[in-house]
Amino acid sequence: MADEIPDTLEPDPFDRLVDAPFDAALSERYLVYALSTITARSLPDLRDGLKPVHRRLLWAMRKLRLSPDSGFKKSAAVVGDVLGKYHPHGDASVYDAMVRLAQDFSLRYPLVEGQGNFGNIDGDNAAAYRYTEARLTRTAILLMQGLDEGTVDFAPTYNNEDEEPTLFPGIFPNLLGNGASGIAVGMATNIPSHNVAEIVDATLKLIDNPRAEHAELMEVFHGPDFATGGLVVDSAEIVSKAYETGRGSFRMRGRFHAAEAEAEADREAGIERLGGGQWQLVISEIPYQVQKGRLIEQIAQLIADRKLPILEDVRDESDESIRIVLVPKSRNVDPELLKESIYKLTDMESRFGLNLNVLDATRTPQVMGLGEVLRHWIASQIEILLRRSNHRLDQIAGRLELVEGYIIAYLNLDRVIEIIRSEDEPKPIMMAEFGLTDRQAEAILNMRLRSLRKLEEMQLKNERDELLAERDELQKLIDSPARQRTRLKRDLNALRKEYGPETKLGARRTTIAEAEPTVEFSMDAMIEKEPVTVIISARGWVRGMKGHVDLGPDGNGAEFKFKEGDGPAFALHAQTTDKLLIASGDGRFYTLGCDKLPGGRGFGEPLRTTLDIDAGSPLVAVMVYRKGGQILLANSVGRGFAAEMDELLAETRKGRQVVNLKDKVTLQVVREIAPEDDHVAVVGENRKLVIFGLDELPVMSRGQGVQLQRYRDGGLSDAITLKLEDGLSWTMGGETGRTRTEKDMWQWKVARGAAGRLPPQGFPRDNTFG
Repeated sequence: MADEIPDTLEPDPFDRLVDAPFDAALSERYLVYALSTITARSLPDLRDGLKPVHRRLLWAMRKLRLSPDSGFKKSAAVVGDVLGKYHPHGDASVYDAMVRLAQDFSLRYPLVEGQGNFGNIDGDNAAAYRYTEARLTRTAILLMQGLDEGTVDFAPTYNNEDEEPTLFPGIFPNLLGNGASGIAVGMATNIPSHNVAEIVDATLKLIDNPRAEHAELMEVFHGPDFATGGLVVDSAEIVSKAYETGRGSFRMRGRFHAAEAEAEADREAGIERLGGGQWQLVISEIPYQVQKGRLIEQIAQLIADRKLPILEDVRDESDESIRIVLVPKSRNVDPELLKESIYKLTDMESRFGLNLNVLDATRTPQVMGLGEVLRHWIASQIEILLRRSNHRLDQIAGRLELVEGYIIAYLNLDRVIEIIRSEDEPKPIMMAEFGLTDRQAEAILNMRLRSLRKLEEMQLKNERDELLAERDELQKLIDSPARQRTRLKRDLNALRKEYGPETKLGARRTTIAEAEPTVEFSMDAMIEKEPVTVIISARGWVRGMKGHVDLGPDGNGAEFKFKEGDGPAFALHAQTTDKLLIASGDGRFYTLGCDKLPGGRGFGEPLRTTLDIDAGSPLVAVMVYRKGGQILLANSVGRGFAAEMDELLAETRKGRQVVNLKDKVTLQVVREIAPEDDHVAVVGENRKLVIFGLDELPVMSRGQGVQLQRYRDGGLSDAITLKLEDGLSWTMGGETGRTRTEKDMWQWKVARGAAGRLPPQGFPRDNTFG
């Protein structure tokens, strides 16, 4: 009937609602996600150094029988197998992991051998997985060795249709050998690759002496050994400290090496001589994880932006090996200066942050030092050795059971044949008469007739004796920790022979050596030195004209053209390598490089587009910075001090506040102090002059200064330093521009801060020294 109500109703979705605080539910679910990310995705297992995606990928390739001596198989088949059976995530993540395992510039000891385009060190991506092929390497086989010997647990796959190993038991120390990196939730890991021979040597030290100090391990374990070679230029103390704590960073550099250079010194320095005094630098190795194409772009951009004018050109002449050629601007360029410039301005020097954060045997994440990592790894290898031995004991026990049954059958062969021929159910009769187990009796009944020969009996007895001897040896191994350590040392020594420093794969690639003291250089050394004339107008427009041009009779550039309403203010000769010190009336000093001046065509550009000069503060002085020089600073109320030019250089466009000024007080005088000057002359607006010793003037980096002259009315007009023996000079008026010098100045020499007296006859009426 249409009105009948069905027996079963769909459950009401509201019945599934849980009444719980939102923040508690969110925290619980986020914690589950975080733990899943940490333990099943981002952090490697200390014992085999792999994440689940890598382990599943290698396991799938093993199941596909892609051993090193077999043929290659399409990467698409491998990726599809991994996705379908073991790792139900995106195909891109699986293939990316596979590509990385095959790249010899990413992994120190590749686990996958690729055929086709698997990317390159330039940063180009690999071809799609339908175009590439792959198989396992010898290293991967070593890492998985023992999977069929009961050494590790197997877990069901995500669909419960198959099994996968939870760990790889091989003797290869993959965690330190190939390193790992990953970002989890709230934590990360970043482990460099290392030299297997050094890892083995450090492990052997710990096996012999479990309490070995960290310093003893660092005697044989020297630090990272990156796939791309290069240099680690930090001190041994810094490297050792990083491995002691599990955290730190290493300064990596690329290597300059010219294989074709004739002289050994030139080869090691990366210098190729071209004849006629010309030369070029060759980069043969770049830092780990630096893309070659990106590095070349950086160098080319420096040339285009003229930030490295001592470099003329960069060329990429790489084939299978890296060869980047740097052509200097001229043969007179210092090679070491060019190298230091490349290190400082590009990724030829970078840092690798060490973070030894791994999952231990209980799947607990923690940061470990080198010794702790190796001790945990030794313990895991001992456990694997014991599991392998117990598994073999079980196999021996099973085989011995059958061999004993076969021997009984041979000793009573005629009776056994008679029972088989005469009885309908011979099995229970044989078990009762000869004391056989069910398994033994079944094996005898399944025996082939061709095995019934005398030689087979002798072989069985020999096999029994061999199995008994092997069982005794295995039992001794299980009962003796000393034997376990000896067996592990034997296996490690065999591994070291295969990956020793004399082998192609095992030879150390990265040089660990503290860098020599850095060549001191500034960007001035990068600027081509040329004469320039600096012109600054009254309204603050600046320009630089090539060469040293005539500044006119007044020396202020009045002969040059200015915008309407503007006029000359400052003009001086300099070099493009010089820096200008610019002082404003509010006591701030600004720095401007002469190489950054706008060209001499037109009226230039406003200074305020380059420097943050207050529009209400006039420019007081412009001078060329002289290393080690001093200047005299004085404000409008007669206070002042001497300042070191080195202290006045400003690193930003905001400048540096040097003279502290109160309301309505301005910076009045900025004059360079000549090395031979020994006195200071100060004249006020009241036309009073004082002269006092330069030693009474303090040298300060910032402040108001001290009182130079006392005034009843007005303030300071001008100040200057002089050598008293040579007298005081000032510029005479008129068109002649003559200078007058007054030798006898003892009448004006007083203590600093005096009121002074009227200057000598003929002193300029504007109360300035000119």
